[in-house]
Amino acid sequence: MSTRWKKSPPSPSDPDDTLMSRAEILLVDDDPRLREVVRYALSREGFTVREAANGVEALEALKRAPVDLLVLDVKMPEMDGMELCRQVRRTSEVPIVFLSSKDDELDRVLGLELGGDDYVTKPFSTRELVSRVKAVLRRTRPREAVAEDSEEAVLQVGALRMDQAKHRIHVGGEEVALTVTEFRILQVLMRRPGRVYTRDELADRAYPGRHHVSERTLDSHVRRIRQKMRPHDLDPVETVHGLGYRLRTE
Repeated sequence: MSTRWKKSPPSPSDPDDTLMSRAEILLVDDDPRLREVVRYALSREGFTVREAANGVEALEALKRAPVDLLVLDVKMPEMDGMELCRQVRRTSEVPIVFLSSKDDELDRVLGLELGGDDYVTKPFSTRELVSRVKAVLRRTRPREAVAEDSEEAVLQVGALRMDQAKHRIHVGGEEVALTVTEFRILQVLMRRPGRVYTRDELADRAYPGRHHVSERTLDSHVRRIRQKMRPHDLDPVETVHGLGYRLRTE
């Protein structure tokens, strides 16, 4: 597959990114030239990068050892990125950053609804991709400033309990698996129960950098949160028509 990309020098390391840069990333793309460029850029930032040429290889690689994040091309032979995402989401909430030559909002929304955390359109600069990867990992990994035994580490609203340090959510003692973005949206709402957030306000807080965030994208993530809570007889997010969302306090 012929792919265009724009090469730029990797951005300087940020001291605040030290913990995140130790993450292990699985890069899945059938273009070996693109993999070489992306691997170089991510490696320069301290990431450990593994590679796969298609979805089938990626699934085998994930069976051998887990990773901290997937960088995943959409259009590939053997198994495309969308199907790989479906397969991965059956057993894992590992963060996923999609790569695609398709610049269509419907494709972006589909990728995010399947459980993707960000979507980068080709051609892209390596600096932009590294920035996106770091942003997703910031949302994934609990900040060291939040101690596991501190009162602020745990949010409790009714039957809904969120451990921010361990990045886990429970309803009535049963754990609910959320993607990184879903967790972040719920986290924002739980910090101020009953407060109405407009979609713009919620996007500002839940999506650092606000890359490709539309109202439709945000609504899709909220819908997935509700779907995952429904088996537990809980509907924690209330739509305030004409305004946005808030966390129910009843």
